[in-house]
Amino acid sequence: MGHETAELTRFLIHHGYSVIFFWVLAEQAGMPLPSVPLLLSAGALSAEGKISFPFLLLLTFFGAFLSDLMWFQLGRTQGGRILSLLCRISMEPDSCVKNTENLFMKRGANSLLISKFLPGLNTVAQPMAGIVRLSWLKFLAYDICGTLFWAGTILLTGRIFHRQVEDLLSLLHRSGLPLLFIVLLAAAAWISFKHVQRRRFIHKLRISRIGPEDLKDELDSGRAVVVDLRNQFTLDEDSVQIPGALRLTPEELEVRHEEIPRDRDIILYCT
Repeated sequence: MGHETAELTRFLIHHGYSVIFFWVLAEQAGMPLPSVPLLLSAGALSAEGKISFPFLLLLTFFGAFLSDLMWFQLGRTQGGRILSLLCRISMEPDSCVKNTENLFMKRGANSLLISKFLPGLNTVAQPMAGIVRLSWLKFLAYDICGTLFWAGTILLTGRIFHRQVEDLLSLLHRSGLPLLFIVLLAAAAWISFKHVQRRRFIHKLRISRIGPEDLKDELDSGRAVVVDLRNQFTLDEDSVQIPGALRLTPEELEVRHEEIPRDRDIILYCT
């Protein structure tokens, strides 16, 4: 075992279990902190018998599961408003969250089995389950299975490919940078990437928008038609309706595009 692996092992023995628990808890709560590299490293070290694989699995599971319970309950009590909060916390572009919201509406509780593997869906699956009033028993059954599957898959991958992980750690060690610095640098880079991604998305939204008064003028004059792209869940949550709007979901555009007038300006309404 190289010096860098021994260093990481000592760190995990003395501090790593609590770090893994709180790191996973924070990530699943919506913070832009990637936990996969940490879990792969921990799984690799468990192959040496220096740290306990069952204990790692237990801590990873409970870190994720406690966050899931929180978001599920918030979804039940706060409704659709909680999704806006999630967008701000996780820095996931709203379009990604909206697409995965649509996916959840199609797949239902089955989404909980794979949600943690999919960016965006991982952010909204649990609160969406609460918003649609999924029963506690059904939520617990699906979420426990999905969380164990996710945690076990990542930790086992690290355990099986522990030699490759050790080689990577050796490469990082030869760079002369402390391991903790590398981990913090990677986390900072990820957060910066998510921040830039969201800022670009918001900037793109601001490029072409129309105010309520201008919209009314366009509709009254017959120069424009509104295409309402909100999904059924959002329509049920939001009482605001635009008279005469053509209601289509993004998935229906390819099939129903002929319903959109070609001789008028098109104004898209979405959330």
